[in-house]
Amino acid sequence: MARVLYLEDERDIGEWVLKDLTSRGHDVKWLTSGEGMDAHLSETDIVILDVMLPGLDGFSLGRRIKKDYQELPIIMLSARTSVEDKIEGLDFADDYVTKPFHPDELAARLEVLLRRFQKQDEVLELQHLLIYLKDGIVIDRESEMEIPLTGKQYHLFQFFIKHINQILTKEQLYEGVWGERYIEGDKTLMVHIRYLREKIEKNPASPTIIQTIRGIGYRVKA
Repeated sequence: MARVLYLEDERDIGEWVLKDLTSRGHDVKWLTSGEGMDAHLSETDIVILDVMLPGLDGFSLGRRIKKDYQELPIIMLSARTSVEDKIEGLDFADDYVTKPFHPDELAARLEVLLRRFQKQDEVLELQHLLIYLKDGIVIDRESEMEIPLTGKQYHLFQFFIKHINQILTKEQLYEGVWGERYIEGDKTLMVHIRYLREKIEKNPASPTIIQTIRGIGYRVKA
């Protein structure tokens, strides 16, 4: 099962694709425009993106997604069949499907991309850690022991990994992990980062995995 973010403003096509992909076991979030898209990206495995949308078009939205989520696969959908349009789409997207299309074709292309990206990202090596992303397991390579993380600790660490090499503000982290607006002075995030460092860092007093970026926030650097 994949978590699919689907952007399509044509109701008939949207309902048809939603029904088909859901029947195949996928969890589909359907939006009719890019409004509200950012709130779902951190919990998405693949994006299906129509070109013609109200407001920002699919090309603009796709480039924005890839800028922040380089490892998130994108399938473009479009009635445009010109070579120029396909080249523009494939400049950032991972596949380009022209309308009309058969649901089996879209489902097959989705599965191919998921396998490709999951294979690339199945195990992440990060300093002395091996992170099995699909299973949510963190291993210390030196001791060969699993590092037990609570659900919230792993969710926090996973959010860092999905935004690896990016500097994240406290607001971005809190809203991304807790799903609530960050209130200045709240110590919840700081406490969870401290406990997470105690488990994954060789020296929690001088962390090298979760780096503090003074005056801004935090970063996990590959």
